[in-house]
Amino acid sequence: MTQNIEKLNKVLAFVKDTFVGKNDVVDLLGICLLARENAFLYGPPGTAKSAIVRTLANTVTDGKNFEYLLTRFTEPNEIFGPFDIRKLKEGELLTNTEGMMPEASMVFLDEIFNANSAILNSLLMALNEKIFKRGKETKKLPALMFVGASNVLPEDEALNALFDRFLIRINVDNVNPDLLQQVLLAGRKLENILETETPEIFSDEIRELQNLCKTIDLKPIYEVYLNTIINLRNTGIAISDRRAVKLQNLIAASALICGRNEAVLSDLWVLKHIWDTEEQIEILEGIINRTIEKDDHPKSHPQALQNKIPNPEEVMKDVKILIEKWNSGTLSFEEQNVIKDKLRYLQTRCDWIRNPEQKQYIQQEIESLWQKILQTV
Repeated sequence: MTQNIEKLNKVLAFVKDTFVGKNDVVDLLGICLLARENAFLYGPPGTAKSAIVRTLANTVTDGKNFEYLLTRFTEPNEIFGPFDIRKLKEGELLTNTEGMMPEASMVFLDEIFNANSAILNSLLMALNEKIFKRGKETKKLPALMFVGASNVLPEDEALNALFDRFLIRINVDNVNPDLLQQVLLAGRKLENILETETPEIFSDEIRELQNLCKTIDLKPIYEVYLNTIINLRNTGIAISDRRAVKLQNLIAASALICGRNEAVLSDLWVLKHIWDTEEQIEILEGIINRTIEKDDHPKSHPQALQNKIPNPEEVMKDVKILIEKWNSGTLSFEEQNVIKDKLRYLQTRCDWIRNPEQKQYIQQEIESLWQKILQTV
């Protein structure tokens, strides 16, 4: 176990060094790979979404990679393969899957929400059950992980089922301006990289780790996890029973990648990335950070407590928005809970502000809003 974990961490470290400022993206992809769950990358063009996945896929020495840009006119043959003409002459309707998605170990589908109804049903089964079904054909897929990407979130309700198949949602944006020089240097290096410099891991080694992931003891965090799911549902974040069950795989993967055989409180950090809308990103971060900040385990995942130093002006702007919403007086019970959760999150963020005067002013505004809230309860 230790050797394979070291190999995987070496691979992830290589991808992080290659793509400066994308540590969170790479770590989340590593978690999904271990858990054998699907990841969705959301962000504008030019933020290295496909390049990161391609680099990670290339480290799987014996793996077959499949990458495709979907359009509204993409046909099933382009994804799953054409019908086998030789078999068709014999009266059999079989698919020639050579070099196509059903044979790939790593699958990346760009602009995933362009999928049309012709391929949607087969794609849904492939993503959820890792099975390719077409007519009478049924085939288990060897895919270690599926990754989808888009620069927009789905608006058509017909695509909600597809979006739901991606357990983790990763926000990929342009890097901080402070890191831009490092990005330019790393990008130049990437163009001249030699194959011998790339660390390797075999697909069977990843599968061994995926099986080991199922044995991780979740009892130490089970009660907190259960209460967290209930809390998130009460906040208005929809988590189906199916997703609640699958999310346990991600928590186990966080423990395993840290070399532990049991989960700790900080492994719940992965729940920050199960949002459905951009508005939920901050809400989740606030709720989950308050849960995991109590943990000081020496072998916590490095992403567990990555609190970014907030911009005081942005925090104050968000506080004023909440004040205006609360003062409107036309809020439902659920909307009131959302405001309370956002306010708690901003209160936590406020603790990280370095300027004492700005910090004190924002804290006073937050406290004033809490007083109003308490008066109406």
